[in-house]
Amino acid sequence: MPTDFEELKRKLLQSDEEYRQLASQHHHLDEQIHNLATRHHLSEPEQIEEVTLKKRKLQLKDQMEMILRRSADQSAPQAARH
Repeated sequence: MPTDFEELKRKLLQSDEEYRQLASQHHHLDEQIHNLATRHHLSEPEQIEEVTLKKRKLQLKDQMEMILRRSADQSAPQAARH
């Protein structure tokens, strides 16, 4: 079982559909935020959109982190048995 979080993330991307979807959404939001950040002067609605996108991205990251921790906790007892 993976002991390293990066290895566990790679495994989850391959095996966990929910984690994969969250990661995809997270990446998409990251691109949207980057596209807004390349503009020099954001209008007020664009600034609000940027803040909203950043908050949603953090929510997704939190969800991914919960899955990662749950998976790490599940694999720890199995590793202890071997």
